[in-house]
Amino acid sequence: MDGTVWVIVGAVVMAGLAVVAAVMFVRVLRARRLLVDAGIPLHDKALFWAALVYTVSPVDLIPDPVYLDDIGILMLALRSLHAAAAAARPSKEPGVDVRTRV
Repeated sequence: MDGTVWVIVGAVVMAGLAVVAAVMFVRVLRARRLLVDAGIPLHDKALFWAALVYTVSPVDLIPDPVYLDDIGILMLALRSLHAAAAAARPSKEPGVDVRTRV
């Protein structure tokens, strides 16, 4: 294989990782509305903001052309935030109106 083929393959892989990181970043931003809920603990909110800062930060565990660490941090923040939101929501029992529950 020629050297230019490896450069092209590397560029395609880096572009794919950049797209995945961008999608995860947008998903984390959309999940921000969950932070409005007062039932979410402070450490989950802090994890959300730390993930955003880490993603845009020039200091990384792995250099920026490889976005695996950014994707992992964003996935951890999303998982933690959604788990905290699910735990904070009132349970939806069939046949019970949450608005009239005492």
